[in-house]
Parts: sequence; C-alpha cells; structure tokens
Amino acid sequence: MGHVIGVDPSADMLAKGERKANITWHHGSDTELPEVDGLGAVTIGQALHWMDHVRLFRELGPRFRPGGGIAVVANGTPLWLQEIPWSRALRKVLEDWLGTEVKNTCGTAEADRDRYAEALRAAGYEFSHTTVEYTDELDLEHVIGGVYSALPVTELPTKDRRPLFEERIRRSLEHLGPFTEHVRVSVLKGLS
Repeated sequence: MGHVIGVDPSADMLAKGERKANITWHHGSDTELPEVDGLGAVTIGQALHWMDHVRLFRELGPRFRPGGGIAVVANGTPLWLQEIPWSRALRKVLEDWLGTEVKNTCGTAEADRDRYAEALRAAGYEFSHTTVEYTDELDLEHVIGGVYSALPVTELPTKDRRPLFEERIRRSLEHLGPFTEHVRVSVLKGLS
C-alpha cells in the first residue's frame, strides 16, 4: 500500500485525523506543502476555495509521477443555500449570527467549477469531470459540523461562544427534521 500525507491548517482537524492509520499528518496550508516528489494523486475536498488554486495546480504538476494527477471534490449547493425549509432556517440563523446575507457557495457553484477546470487546463493537465448524485439524511450534529467546516476561520465562533451558536441552530431546526439533503458531487480531475 502507498503512503498517504494529510495536510490541514487546523490543529483540531489534525487531532481528529491522527486517529487514522497509515497517514502522516502535516500542519500547514497549500502554501506549506511537504517536499514530496513522485506523487500519485492529490485530492482536495471542499477547501479549494481557500487556496490559490492557479498557483497550486501549477506547482504540483512537476511533482507527479507519470499518470498522477489532481482530483477536486466539490459538494454542490451548501447546506444553507438549499431551497427547503430547514435550509432556509439555517440560513436565517447564520445571517443573524454573522450580521450579513449568507450567499457564498464555498467554491461549489458552476462558475467556480469552470474556473478550476480552466486553471487545470492552463497548468497542463488533461481535464475531465464526473458527477455523482445522492440523497442523504443528516442529524443536527452533521448540520452543525457542515457549517463549521465551511465558515472562514475569522467567522468561527470562539470556543466559549460555540455552545450558544450550536444551541441557536438546534432550536431553529429541531422541529424541521428530517434533514434530508440532495447532494450533487462534482469531481474535477486533472491528469499530468
């Protein structure tokens, strides 16, 4: 079996990930990647919108072994932008908490995917795109976790305010379950 390197800027996420076997964890961001050549694959989940994807795609290219490449996995419409009652209630909680309209798609909108595809092509990758759709039922903990994973670090509630934030979400959504989500996952692939 090959070796897996996980990279995350969050100490909390690294602590959770360190429970997984056969993974070496690196504390850092896309600008602080470990010096590794002969990469088989780099997978980037919902986090690409935080990165300078043009620079990243270009810099990773020479590090791949023949046949290696990048997979960008993007879940479609975020939890707070779906047009279903519980999603609208979640959006209201977020807008009240943040004091602004919530409309960001976390890099999952069609225009974002088009930018990523163009950047992969411009960096010399052979581009392809696959879509997978499914429906899932979430519990409140997964809804809250989904919100935390998407908020910018500057907007995350401080640890002492997280219980209040989570309670507001629970109170607003608990009577609106089940929390069914239709997910359209796009996988953008760039082969070197």
